[in-house]
Formats: sequence, C-alpha cells, structure tokens
Amino acid sequence: MRFQRIIQSFLLIASTAVSIASSNTFAGEPELRWWKGNLHTHSLWSDGDEFPEMIANWYAERDYNFLALTDHNVLSEGMRWMKLTDIVKRSDAEIVDRYVEQFGESWVETQGEEGSQDYSIRLKPLHEFRHLLEQKDQFILIPAEEISDRAEGKPVHINATNVAEALPPAGGATVREAMQNNLRAILEHEKEHGREIFPHLNHPNFGYAVTAEDLAAIVAERFFEVYNGHPGVNHLGNEKHPSVERIWDLVNAIRRDSLNVPPIMGIATDDSHEYHGQPGSRPGRGWVMVRSRYLTPEHLIRAMKKGDFYASSGVKLKDVQFNESKKILSLEIDADANATYKTEFIGSLDHPDEESRIGKVLATSTDPNPSYQMKGNELYVRAVVTSSLDAVDPSFKGQKKQAWTQPVGWNP
Repeated sequence: MRFQRIIQSFLLIASTAVSIASSNTFAGEPELRWWKGNLHTHSLWSDGDEFPEMIANWYAERDYNFLALTDHNVLSEGMRWMKLTDIVKRSDAEIVDRYVEQFGESWVETQGEEGSQDYSIRLKPLHEFRHLLEQKDQFILIPAEEISDRAEGKPVHINATNVAEALPPAGGATVREAMQNNLRAILEHEKEHGREIFPHLNHPNFGYAVTAEDLAAIVAERFFEVYNGHPGVNHLGNEKHPSVERIWDLVNAIRRDSLNVPPIMGIATDDSHEYHGQPGSRPGRGWVMVRSRYLTPEHLIRAMKKGDFYASSGVKLKDVQFNESKKILSLEIDADANATYKTEFIGSLDHPDEESRIGKVLATSTDPNPSYQMKGNELYVRAVVTSSLDAVDPSFKGQKKQAWTQPVGWNP
C-alpha cells in the first residue's frame, strides 16, 4: 500500500513537471501582432507626481503592453528617498494612502519620524518593482531616459529607450551640435553594451527649439514625436512656426530631395507628468502600435527601426501594408461603429521648390480600407487617419482621434 502511494506521488510530481514545462514552451513561430506602448513617461524620480510602480500599474491595467519610464537625466536605480512634504506638494495629500492601498503597507518604506519635516518615502528602483507587474506576452517595462540638454538657450531633449545606464547630456554650442553629440553618445552606448537602443527626438516645438532644417540635418536621428500629449509643446505651431506634422513633411522633403537619405519616422507619446487629474500632461493620450512576434525590448525596437509601427492618439488600425512592387500603401481601419473616418494620403513631390509641393494631400478616402497607388513623382507617401470622434482627453482644442503611418515608397 505504501509502495502504491509512493508510485502515485511520483506520477503526480512527474505530471506536474510536464504541465509546467508545457506552459513555458516556445515551440512554433508566434504570429505577428500589434503591441501597444508609451515611450515617454515621468515619475517622482524627476518631475512627475507619482510613484513609478503606480504609474506602471496604471498602464498595465489599461491594456498597454510596454512602458518606458523616461525621467530627466536619470534612471530609476539606486537608493533614493524623498520627503513626504515634497511629494504631497507635487501631488496631493492622499498620494501615500493610494500607494499603500495598491501595494500594501509592507511595500512602502519610510524613514524619520512621522509628522516631522524629515519624514521620507523611499522611491523604488525599476529592478525592485518590475517583477510585480511584468507578465509574459502581456506587459513589460523598459529602462529609459530623457536626456535633457540645452543649446542656444533652447531645450534639446532626446529619449533613449533600453539603455543600460544613465547618459549625461553631451552639450553643444548649437541646437544641431547638441543633437548630434547626444545621438553619438547614444549610438556609442548601444555599441558598447551590445543592446538595441531606440533614440527619438522629443517635442521639437517645445520652446520652438528644433527647426525642420535642424532635424533634417541630423540624419542619424530617424525618429521624432509627431504627437506629444503635453499641452505645452506647441503641437499646432503659430503664425511664425509650423505645426509638428508640417515639420515632419518639411524634414522629409529635405532629406529625400536634397540629402538623399531615409525619411524620419513619427511616434506618438504621452510625455505624462500628472496622474491625479490636474491640468497638464496626463497619461493615455498618445502611443505607438508596434508589429512584432515577441514582446521584448529588442524585438520591439527592431520592428520600429524597420518602420513596422504606427502612431496613434485614438484610432486603431488592423493592418498597414506597403506593396513594394506595385507601390500601393493600404490600410485596414479597426472602425468604431459610432465614428466615420477620413484618411489623407500625404507626400512631398519631386523637386519641391514650391512649398505647395511639400506635405501635399495626394488623395482622400472615407473607405474603412483605404489605399493609395503612387504615381512615380512622390518622394514618399504616408497616411493620417482622422476619426469623427473627439480625443478622449484632448491636449489641444478641437483635437480628434488620429493615427499616423510611416513614410513609405522612397528609394534608398
């Protein structure tokens, strides 16, 4: 009888082991799918108003698949304490109560006498909290930094996603020089550490710091924010400065016609700072959708470097395809039954001496599956899809939900 029980126990253990092994197998080729993520996020580690794990949990609960925490000139690592008075001044009096409710009293570390001016909360580094939130094929966190520099009295901010350590601002006598120096440092860091890193220029119209000519000249920069959810980044421009989307076409007209280099690609981000309902840069306004087989930093970044992603402030796409041989850009909109959609195919034409040939609307469609066949005189073509529905949490007046595809059809 005892021997029989031993045999039964052995079979149960073996069966459990097989079950565990089966649940973690990676046999077969995963299908390509879209992954949703935000690449510009701030916390109490710099000028945000919330604990980083609370922020990460916010995104995870809203079906984001990846998040880069991008505090200014710092990674969330090491020992860091912040006075409660400073935390409350930046946010509100209930912030610690919510923190305890979400993660438990044992998780929240304090020092000093409660009620005193020196009473402080420890800010947890990424490596300590990521394992509470990350889940296979659901959600990952990526270490990142907003390298925040200045040149000619203007802000020059470049995000570096998937860095191994914080990179100090490289500086420069001019805006272009600062951009070039920081990008060089990022690319050297990528090579030194043997890891995929994704650099992108942030909010060019913030302080009207980066012109189209500046951005076009720094050909090593291949990505920039065509939409940033911060209300203070001058997304629409003014009478003296073009909108950010107009900058995109000006840059690519110069790059394709004058410099014969690949066009720059556009991403959408939150640039979130405020998480308690205050006016300002709140989460959930802009994101990227990346097509990849695996939810890992390396595969996501490689897909974006190939241009296999789109930017969104609310419109979803089921598919984006460019047929190289037929020169056809086609989209499949994941349509909301309560909305109508307008797709504009935008490009710049050969020899754009006249401004009207830059960022020209080449065709418009209200079809849920719009397409555009290139005529042969386009330097590139991209699509922007605009919904009839208002943005859920608009960053500027009259904002509608949109999606932006990457420029295609250009010859190397």
